[in-house]
Formats: sequence, structure tokens, C-alpha cells
Amino acid sequence: MSAELDRWLAERGVRLLGPSYRNRTPRPDEHLLKPIRQLIESVNDTLKGQLDLELHGGRSIEGVAARIAQRLISMTTAIWHNRATGQPLTRSLIAYDH
Repeated sequence: MSAELDRWLAERGVRLLGPSYRNRTPRPDEHLLKPIRQLIESVNDTLKGQLDLELHGGRSIEGVAARIAQRLISMTTAIWHNRATGQPLTRSLIAYDH
């Protein structure tokens, strides 16, 4: 983020976590991002890969939102079912991929 954006956000009481530019001093909270990066990457990969969110087929904002919601609800239900039935891999959707 730029220094100008930092100032603008600070004036409005907004504090964002984010990496600093190479030519700026590291932010005090920058180290908090590294442990969750893998989680973020995993969620993005799941959304794009298993749920085909890049190929949603929606033709309006409402249609895209409905299709994304359907896929997230379906995945949540599958994970819940896998946990409830003691499956070894709770996030695997292979059994439901037809």
C-alpha cells in the first residue's frame, strides 16, 4: 500500500493488514499474514477448482451470487456429512463428483 493510502485510511480509523512494499519498513503486524496465507490459498483453490466458480455460468449479479451460494452450501453440507459419518477425509468431494 502507498503512504498516501495509509494516511487516508488512518484518518478514517481503518487499519488493514497487508504486506509492505520492499522499499518501506515492514509493518508491525505483517508477520500475522504469513501463517494464514496457506489457508487463504487453499480456500481459493477449492473455490476455483472443486466448485468451478470461474465457470459459474451466471448472467447477472444475482445469478452469479445464487450459483456461488449453491456451491458453497453444497460443499458445506458434504463436509458436514463427511464429519457426521466419520469419513477419513472431510473436505473430499470425490464421492459426490458425478
